[in-house]
Amino acid sequence: MLEQNCLSKDAPGIGAVTVEVRDLHLKYEVYADRQITMRQLAARGFRGREATLIHALKGVTLEVRQGEVVGVVGSNGSGKSTLLAAVAGLLPVTTGSVRVRSQPSLLGVNASLKKELSGYRNIELGGLALGLPLAVIRSELPAIAEFTGLGEALERPMRTYSSGMRARLAFSVATLRTPEILLIDEALAVGDRTFRRRSWERIREMQAQAGTILMVTHNLREIRDTCTRAVWIEQGVLKMDGPVDAVLAAYET
Repeated sequence: MLEQNCLSKDAPGIGAVTVEVRDLHLKYEVYADRQITMRQLAARGFRGREATLIHALKGVTLEVRQGEVVGVVGSNGSGKSTLLAAVAGLLPVTTGSVRVRSQPSLLGVNASLKKELSGYRNIELGGLALGLPLAVIRSELPAIAEFTGLGEALERPMRTYSSGMRARLAFSVATLRTPEILLIDEALAVGDRTFRRRSWERIREMQAQAGTILMVTHNLREIRDTCTRAVWIEQGVLKMDGPVDAVLAAYET
């Protein structure tokens, strides 16, 4: 039975547990997309599309504390993004528990922005969704615009942006306010060198403010340079959890 609720906030100091995952299992069905003929459908007794049961996470247990930056590694399809989605509350887990101190903020390349609105308008709406007063957002717009590096493109509808430009805007909006728990799913894998450097500087600022960060990335150098700890997930199983160098050494073997 799923338990997904808030951890106690009685002891908010550095080192307090902000994310607690216990024996987490997550299963879901994937349906075949291929078209079938009426003869094939009749042969199957007019049952619907065939489904494959995916056991994405298999008994994952871990704790993450305030001030930690945890890098999650693993091969494609290993369950890394599924873990972040479960922590964010976006996927119903099958068994086990997920407990968090506050609502996590999930940042990904496909972060939800309004494609018909301009970059500036998306910044305003994103800031309001984070609970910031409009006056504060507008006072910070010049600094935010400079951070994105998008220039005059911020005046255009977001539907005209490339994937890299959308990622810049998504990251800038998501980090307008430092969340207690930030989940990053390959959001920094796009963009030019200058923006990537700015993004990592921002991550370090958030870490200094005792935020908790879980990040999925295939760039092991970024994990070495930024993370305080690493977690290796393979085929839905937590294989290793510990110091960055030790985990990455085992992962690369």
